[in-house]
Amino acid sequence: MQNFSRFSKIRIHSKIEIMESTVAKINLEHFRSNLKFIRSKMALGAKMCVAVKADAYGHGAVECAKVAVASGADFLAIARVSEGRELREAGIKSNLLLLSLCLPEEMDELVSLNITPLVFDEAYIELVSNAAKRAKKDGYPVHLAVDTGMGRIGCLPQEAGEIAQKIVSCGLHFGGICTHFSVSDSKKEKDESYTRLQFERFLFAIEEVRSKGIEPGIRHCAASAATLLRPEMHLDMCRPGIICYGYYPGDLSGSELKPVMSLVTRVSSIRVLPAGSCVSYGRTWKAEKDTRIAILPVGYADGLLRRHADSSVLILGKTYPIRGRICMDQCMIEIGDDKIERWSEAVIFGWENGGQSAQMLADRAHTISYEITCAIGKRVPRIFVDGK
Repeated sequence: MQNFSRFSKIRIHSKIEIMESTVAKINLEHFRSNLKFIRSKMALGAKMCVAVKADAYGHGAVECAKVAVASGADFLAIARVSEGRELREAGIKSNLLLLSLCLPEEMDELVSLNITPLVFDEAYIELVSNAAKRAKKDGYPVHLAVDTGMGRIGCLPQEAGEIAQKIVSCGLHFGGICTHFSVSDSKKEKDESYTRLQFERFLFAIEEVRSKGIEPGIRHCAASAATLLRPEMHLDMCRPGIICYGYYPGDLSGSELKPVMSLVTRVSSIRVLPAGSCVSYGRTWKAEKDTRIAILPVGYADGLLRRHADSSVLILGKTYPIRGRICMDQCMIEIGDDKIERWSEAVIFGWENGGQSAQMLADRAHTISYEITCAIGKRVPRIFVDGK
């Protein structure tokens, strides 16, 4: 039987002992390696803004943020004020860039936590300005978001100069200007043309700001794909996201990045089922012959979603298919006559013992690796380890 003792009782960085059958192992050395590779692809002098939003794409925001800062990250990107609070309470003093909008009642906390927001309309700018004045923080920094074709947040390029004037007149500091590409991870000619068009629109917006006598500050538009593919678009800062965690976006591929997360569990029970037996809800799978079914204590509440039912798991170097529908807390795999024993380790995905990648799981489910790692539930402990 494979030794699982190193998972059944393991100490994490918070000094709390974890005794769980299903855990997400986070390889911080892989994370460092990815950041080093990303830095090697960036334009000389460009700053790095590492995305740790959504709990670092499910990997654990605090620990990943600490490694990112130690590796030279100039900014950390978040999406909620509460995410910034978590980082500040953990003692992280780095620049925080809020990529989404917050509520009016969150403005005072945003300013008290020294989070740099994106702004793009007069009403929102005034909310930030008023909060900064209440906190007596003159020249509070903001970045202007420009919508160059994403259709999400941002002013139109031709409005950038006027909005920049509003920012300055409200007593705020124009700290930077940014946009976000919608198809920069695609290598189709029409999408590459659209990305170039977005970039041209962004450069136009920058000049509109300068035409008002305002320096644009930190100019940034390159997320993961453009960081790897388009050095001319790096400007003053890159904002890598999924590539930090070991996966290539869209049409991109390569071997330099290392998956940071492994989702592992252990066999909790083994059943011998006769031919004709059905497995799980809906009776969607029936045994064609006598077989053995292993029960794994991991389900859709943990992030192994029902649409992953046609996937497989790795035990002792061999893959075994999931049978029947995945339940909230458990799933079943067929092991046949193989000598699998109770409590054996099973790798759902990741770097551990050669498991399938989250991208492979995503491909089967017609989704993206981001969704796979972000979906891993909060009840799954994150175990932070260094080394291979």
